[in-house]
Amino acid sequence: MNDVTNAADARRPGTVWFVGAGPGDPDLITVKGRALIERAGAVLFAGSLVSEAATRWAPPGCEIADSKDMTHEQIVAWLIDQASRHETVVRLQTGDPALYGTLTEAVQPLDAAGIPVAVVPGVSSALASAAAAVESLTLPEVTQSVILTRVEGRTPMPEGESLEELARHHCTLCIFLSITLLHKVTAALESAGWSPDAPILVVHKASWPGEEKIIRGTLADIRARVREAKVVSQSMIIASPALGARHWPELKKSKLYDAAFTHRFRRASAPSASTPTEETP
Repeated sequence: MNDVTNAADARRPGTVWFVGAGPGDPDLITVKGRALIERAGAVLFAGSLVSEAATRWAPPGCEIADSKDMTHEQIVAWLIDQASRHETVVRLQTGDPALYGTLTEAVQPLDAAGIPVAVVPGVSSALASAAAAVESLTLPEVTQSVILTRVEGRTPMPEGESLEELARHHCTLCIFLSITLLHKVTAALESAGWSPDAPILVVHKASWPGEEKIIRGTLADIRARVREAKVVSQSMIIASPALGARHWPELKKSKLYDAAFTHRFRRASAPSASTPTEETP
């Protein structure tokens, strides 16, 4: 019976884990992601976007490969081959695997091959960029919505999702993969009614030690500032009415921490003009 069980175990493929490496700083990978690398038999990292330092936790004998010169078919074939030989295989991707990655198209052939898959989320460059600039993407009574999008390039945008249409909401826009098309970004925002003096933030290689650049400007001058900084890749563009709020003389404060707000952990200690509806975090 044990021989039969062992033979079945030997034929069972390992799990391919799609792990978000985060925005650049190797220390921003999650604890779970690091633990998987520490026990992985094979790691495939996206070297064009993920620092090789993120593989430093791999154990001796771990097979490590860089996918930057691979085609999609070669990547999938590598993962399938490694899963036939190792219990844990890690596909290390930039940011979060669910955002602007190839998660679905990589998972489909693995499903077809009967290989288990799992995903570990990572810190997005949108959040790392806001952190680098000490900015909040939402602000009470200013903007409560964040749109993660990109401008149309070689990949067309679905109907109703052009940057101009989304920008008409005048909420926070985190614009991925578009720094070389910054002229299209500014044109779209102008057409959507954004003011020439609307603040724009560009963060190049957010969190990358020694390589991060933070560029601030307005809709009118951000292209010139980016050119001056010689930034042409790996940059997050943020347009938001909340940018720069750190230096505003007055802010609309969160109702959650207002002395007049009662919730299940604290009773109000001051009279309230209205009844707030926010839930405690």
